[in-house]
Amino acid sequence: MNLPYFIARRLYRGDGTQQSKRRASTPAIHIATAGVALGLAVMIISVCVVQGFKDEISRKVVGFGSHIEVMDVGTFGAPEHYPINTSEAFLQSLQATPGITHAQRFSQKLGILKTVNDFLGITLKGVGEDYDLSFIRENMQEGELPTFRSDTASNQIVISRTQADALHLKVGDKVYAYFFEQTVKTRRFTIAGIYQSNLAQFDKIIAITDKRTVNRLNNWEDSLSTGVELLVADFDNLSTTSATLTNTIRRHYHGLNSPVPITIKEHYPQIFSWLGLLDLNVWVILALMVCVAGFTMVSGLFILILERTNTIGLLKALGASNRSVRHVFLHFSVFIIGKGLLIGNILGLGLVVAQHIWGFVKLDPATYYVESVPVNINPLVIFLLNIATLVLTTLALVGPSFMISRIQPAKAIRFE
Repeated sequence: MNLPYFIARRLYRGDGTQQSKRRASTPAIHIATAGVALGLAVMIISVCVVQGFKDEISRKVVGFGSHIEVMDVGTFGAPEHYPINTSEAFLQSLQATPGITHAQRFSQKLGILKTVNDFLGITLKGVGEDYDLSFIRENMQEGELPTFRSDTASNQIVISRTQADALHLKVGDKVYAYFFEQTVKTRRFTIAGIYQSNLAQFDKIIAITDKRTVNRLNNWEDSLSTGVELLVADFDNLSTTSATLTNTIRRHYHGLNSPVPITIKEHYPQIFSWLGLLDLNVWVILALMVCVAGFTMVSGLFILILERTNTIGLLKALGASNRSVRHVFLHFSVFIIGKGLLIGNILGLGLVVAQHIWGFVKLDPATYYVESVPVNINPLVIFLLNIATLVLTTLALVGPSFMISRIQPAKAIRFE
């Protein structure tokens, strides 16, 4: 049997007497355990919440704009939309690009929704039967999501809760839309449904109808579209997929006036820059919590060494080396850290799971884009947090443990 481990286990368990319970190290052990538990719990909560925020916001942005958009270069940053030819052959070539899982066409037109007393600028987005509207369907509040087609004008429109409140509209109401070019074009739509995503910059402007209606407003043929939205298999490999896609598009267009792909991160850099700052905050929190756990453990180790000076002297007098004695106290510390990790996991994961089920911590959707704190539990990340905390906290104790080498057996045995 490993002698340092055996002695450390006996010391950790104690002898059960009242004198053992009144030792000065007892509260120090409790404080050290609490420090490790609190540090790990805060780290687990921080990582789960930040990852939840990133996943939820990214999912919502992708729900409106997919992972990659292929459009005419003139469309970017311009109020007008320049069409591209989105024939079946072109769509199939995009779909066959490695990393692409789905391709869907869309058309857009800037306009104004107007009621008797109010008006609101919108971007009317036309979609067809190939468009994945699952995100909008998940966020529908009233009414229903029609089945939009590319070859049929439905005169139905889906607007956001923000637009409905601003114009005092409800499901079933009629609303006029005005579109300005050389002449003013007017269309009357029926409100089929109302959605709410809590992403203000989209909810304020995006209204959805069929692609045929938008193409007619733009005087485009059915084969033309504002662009093609693409979903990718691996979001982390977005840049590589976009570069491959560029080559596919150039080959199809033979390099002449070819449209260009733009990733969701390039299209909405302010949102993803904000999400990137959250990662920095997490690293700061992780560093602080590891320091808290380390400092409490170092303090506890010093108290243990001072209180067990007689034991240290006795072990040395019996022939134990400095290294063996140091290992006794390092094993003792690992027992404390292990208990702290267990409590920290129970506390941290318990709060995260409770938030995931009940969502009791609410947020202002206007500021944070979500109604409650989102969480994402990644078992691998939590496992790595436990291992990192154990390793770093134990390494922090190696230096202070050399204090044992300076204790002399003759003096230590007489130590009171």
